[in-house]
Amino acid sequence: MTRILVVEDDPDVATALRTLLTRAGYEVLPSEDGRAGLRRLFADDPDLMVLDVGLPGLDGWQVLERTRDMTDLPVLLLTARGAESDRVRGLRAGADDYLPKPFGNDELLARIEALLRRAAPARWAGSAQDDALRLVPERRSAIWRGEEARLSDIEYRLLQVLVRNRGRVVTTDQLLDQVWDDPQGIGRDRVKFAVLRVRRKLQQAAGSLESDPIEAVRGLGYRYRADGDGGP
Repeated sequence: MTRILVVEDDPDVATALRTLLTRAGYEVLPSEDGRAGLRRLFADDPDLMVLDVGLPGLDGWQVLERTRDMTDLPVLLLTARGAESDRVRGLRAGADDYLPKPFGNDELLARIEALLRRAAPARWAGSAQDDALRLVPERRSAIWRGEEARLSDIEYRLLQVLVRNRGRVVTTDQLLDQVWDDPQGIGRDRVKFAVLRVRRKLQQAAGSLESDPIEAVRGLGYRYRADGDGGP
């Protein structure tokens, strides 16, 4: 049974989430604060985390940061409605998706199902490479100019789609469809911040701020250009 770690301190919201997810066929691992959530993450190896930002003590940002230091577990972030800064911060920090409160039950379940589909390893088992970069699917990493950059599942899939379309522009909507399973283009900022994270990791691996093969094409999307590729 798929296990979902729910880190939520509001007892009413936590009860509602547990009831909804249990009825949908998931096993729910409840935690009412950040430290308890991290302990359950280590002990129970869940398949997905639903994480509230406004936790007492160790808040959601700290939990997300520590989670990303150790695992690529899909994380759905719950934020206050209208708090765009929270959503941007979450995407920058590596959350896979976000949902403002209050939210509808159907939307929550749909987003969880999409995250779990994207986390399935079989769909992304193939590799992609060129002379400068090699993707390693079993490690979810990229070897860029001889140095390894560890990626989250989302980041790995994003880079894989771009490499497989080498030299061609992949639009933001195409990336949302192929990487996030979001053909309607909800939450387009996810693409921008995921690309920024991938570029930063490749730059850090190569030890150069100018060393990354991803080009932003204004108004359209992104293009993978390996060493020696021509201009637009």
